[in-house]
Amino acid sequence: MSRSILLIPLARGLALFLGAFSVLNLLLGVTHRHFDANLWWIDLSVVPPWLAEILLLLAGMMLLAYALRPHGRRWRAWMSQASVGTLLIVALINAGRFFLLLESGGIVSEFPVPFSLLVAIVLGVILLGMRISLSGQTTPTGRLAGMMLAGTALACLLLFPLAQMFCFGLTDYRRQADVIVVFGARVYADGTLSTAVGDRVRTACELYHQGFAGTVIFSGGPGDGPISEPSAMRQAALDMGVPDSAIILDDGGLNTAATVTDTLPLFTSHGWHRVLAVSHSYHLPRVKLTYQHAGVDVFTVPARQSYILSQTPHLIAREIVALWAYYLQLHPENRPRPAIPRSA
Repeated sequence: MSRSILLIPLARGLALFLGAFSVLNLLLGVTHRHFDANLWWIDLSVVPPWLAEILLLLAGMMLLAYALRPHGRRWRAWMSQASVGTLLIVALINAGRFFLLLESGGIVSEFPVPFSLLVAIVLGVILLGMRISLSGQTTPTGRLAGMMLAGTALACLLLFPLAQMFCFGLTDYRRQADVIVVFGARVYADGTLSTAVGDRVRTACELYHQGFAGTVIFSGGPGDGPISEPSAMRQAALDMGVPDSAIILDDGGLNTAATVTDTLPLFTSHGWHRVLAVSHSYHLPRVKLTYQHAGVDVFTVPARQSYILSQTPHLIAREIVALWAYYLQLHPENRPRPAIPRSA
């Protein structure tokens, strides 16, 4: 009983979050052909898409059923364990692929822990909880168990994007590409770049000089003074040896959604298909998500930071909220462009 007191509510809370997230992603995918947010936690590309959707739907329903009613018919218990166990195996395979890429130099990461490994651990906890329930042990009930279940599910809302920022955001996926997109940040009144945008520009220039792409798009909004963010970024790039002919400016990039909206026609008109996106690690999951909504699969490169910004905790907290907001905002290019603080 002692281990189930803690494990069962924890497993049910994890199942509630993961099941609801999976089913919601599938429902949204019906009306938005570019939307496949299930890739954010499990990669089933090794099987046909129709089979992947069936497996995810089955697993999602079984997870929700277990979260809401841990004791059920025996056939449901075995089906739940089979579907979750299958996803656990896939998550471990995904983690193995990450480590192989890391070992071969295909990717570089400052935080060499794949998100899929965390997913495997979560699925393992859920599977263990299911097995305890199937064994006939008494499942804890009452206010405390309910609070633990709800608390676990709510904690996942915070920890899921946070884990993405560390596992995905700190991983460098640079590849040969057609164009580099650099997301803007604060530029001071005299045209001086803030440390944040300076790091992004410098990283993009390094990518250009290393031959990863022949064109750089600098996107941003107004600066603190008469010089816009893209114009200041362009001047810095010229000073770093990038020719003006290789630079395109986007002055309408007031936020992430606006930059994505403005760059899509450029990709189409120039026939660009492979894109490198440069920003800070905490921002890159939202960049990836927004481009994915638009049907473009970009490769992200975290800016090489001169030093850790003092406002990083605040920026990370803001990104947790922003990532969920962008996730629910399925067509950001058609929404108003809210002003976003330009501190990073």
